[in-house]
Amino acid sequence: MLGCVLTETFQAGPATLHFERHGRGPALVLIHGLSGSSRWWRRNVPALAEAHEVYVLDLAGYGRAWRQPALGVQEAAQLVAAWLDDRDLTGVTLIGHSMGGQISLRVAALRPGRVERLVLACASGLLTSTPTRAALNLPRAVLVGRPSFVPRIVADALRAGPRNLWRSASDLLSDSVQDLLPQIRIPTLVIWGGRDALVPAELGRALAAAIPGAEYHEISRAGHVVMVDAPGTFNRLVLGFLQRHGLT
Repeated sequence: MLGCVLTETFQAGPATLHFERHGRGPALVLIHGLSGSSRWWRRNVPALAEAHEVYVLDLAGYGRAWRQPALGVQEAAQLVAAWLDDRDLTGVTLIGHSMGGQISLRVAALRPGRVERLVLACASGLLTSTPTRAALNLPRAVLVGRPSFVPRIVADALRAGPRNLWRSASDLLSDSVQDLLPQIRIPTLVIWGGRDALVPAELGRALAAAIPGAEYHEISRAGHVVMVDAPGTFNRLVLGFLQRHGLT
């Protein structure tokens, strides 16, 4: 469990980013997905923060930053990149879930001198659909996930509101990262839930295959929120990847 943690803010233009800090060591930055918040990482932060300084973000329009319009994927990436500059963070590992993974790919392209490793968890970016069609998969996605997490999903979605959810969904579905992937030349770990009903595992395998040297791991019984459905396995995979690539 996490204790009381001070939330800090960063503003660039009209957009505000909220973030928490945990632990000390090399920087890990955790970026949630569509309808998510910093709370989606609560089963992961304690393990990761034992040897790292973990930053957990609330993107504009979500979590503690809900009182503002959500940004598009590329705008959100620019905000995160500006925040990395402001804190002068280097040697960073970005860990992004779903839309957060898509944003992480964009940030890595914007700040190659700061981002040195990527972890992409059920990342969007290759999904071809419409917001309406994608929404039809939500009930099945919820059913195959961890039942105790459903109230958090609902609470965060209600807090973000339908306008932000629609804006984010429409933008991420129009922002393909296909052409960007071959340019990613940093160590990359791709983790997927074998039962992901929102971004199917075949897209995860295609994503990993398109990134030079990327590792791919599929957790068979996990759904879309893989770091919640299988936190122990997820944490072990991430920590093992970091150790293999120079971080203890």
